[in-house]
Amino acid sequence: MKKALDPKQFGKVAVAMGGRAAEREISLLSGMAVLAALQKQGVDAVEFDTAKRGLDELAEMGIERVFNAVHGRGGEDGQLQGALELSGLAYTGSGVLGSALGMDKLRSKLCWTGAGVSTPAWMQLNSTADLALCADKLGFPLMVKPALEGSSLGMMKANSPAELSEAYKKAAGFACDVMVEQWVQGQEYTVAILGSDALPVIRLQTPNDFYDYEAKYQANTTQYHCPCGLTQEQEESLKALSVKAFNVLGGSGWGRVDVMIDGTNQAQFLEINTVPGMTDHSLVPMAAKHAGISFELLVWRILETSLTTGEVHYG
Repeated sequence: MKKALDPKQFGKVAVAMGGRAAEREISLLSGMAVLAALQKQGVDAVEFDTAKRGLDELAEMGIERVFNAVHGRGGEDGQLQGALELSGLAYTGSGVLGSALGMDKLRSKLCWTGAGVSTPAWMQLNSTADLALCADKLGFPLMVKPALEGSSLGMMKANSPAELSEAYKKAAGFACDVMVEQWVQGQEYTVAILGSDALPVIRLQTPNDFYDYEAKYQANTTQYHCPCGLTQEQEESLKALSVKAFNVLGGSGWGRVDVMIDGTNQAQFLEINTVPGMTDHSLVPMAAKHAGISFELLVWRILETSLTTGEVHYG
C-alpha cells in the first residue's frame, strides 16, 4: 500500500455519507467523524450526502477521490463503487464484487462454504411454507436475518415455531432474501481489517440475546474486551482465519469480520462489513486504538488504501 506523506497527495476528497438505506443516520455520524479527522490533518475534504446530491456533481466539484462512509444498500453493496469506477474516481474500501458479496449474507455463506470457511448451518426462507422444514432441519433456537441489511436491522432470535413465524415476517419486510441460521452458543468476536492485516481482536459481551441494534448503538450495558481473553496463539489464529474469510469474499482495503467461537472452540463466521461504523467509539477505531493507531491516523491510513503507485485505486 502506497503511503501518503503530504495531504496534498490525496487531492480533493469527498466524504460520501448518508444515503437512503436504513442505516442513514449512522452513516451520517460516521461520515462527519471521518470528515473532521481528515480536515484536522490538512486534507481538502468536503461532505457529500449521496441522498441529496448526484454523483455527477463530483466532477463539477473537482473531486479526485472518495472516502466511502455510506453504510447499507446503495453504498456498501457495489452500486456506489460501480458508479465511481465508471466516473474514473478512486475510492476507499472493497471493489464492486467484494462489496456486493460482503453485503449479501446469503451469498457470503455460499462462498465461504465453497472455500472451506466455517459458518453456522443455514437455509433460505422463501415463504412461510419453509418454516416447518427449517425448524425440523436446524432445530431451535434460530437466528433469522434479512440478507441485505446491516447493523442487525431486522434480525430476530426464534425459540419456537411461533417466534420463527414472527421473525420471518419481520425480516421479509426489508424487501430482500431472508435466511435463517442455526444458533451458535459461544463467545462473539469482531476482527478489524486494515490493508492486509488484522487489528487486535475484540470480544463482545451483552446481556441481550445477541449483539443487536440496541446493544450496538443505544445500550450502556454492552462490554468490549480488548485484549479479548484468547491466548496469543488463539488470537493470531483467529486473525489469520478472519483475513482469509474477508479475502474469500473479495474484501479489500479495510473492513470488519464478525465471528463466533462455539463450544468446541471452532470459529464460525457470521458476516463481513466492508464499510463499518467510523465514529470515535465504533469497533474498528476501538481495535485501532489498542494497536496504537489514533482515530485520525486510522482515517488517514484508510484513505491511503485508495492510492497506488502513480495511479488511482479502484476499491
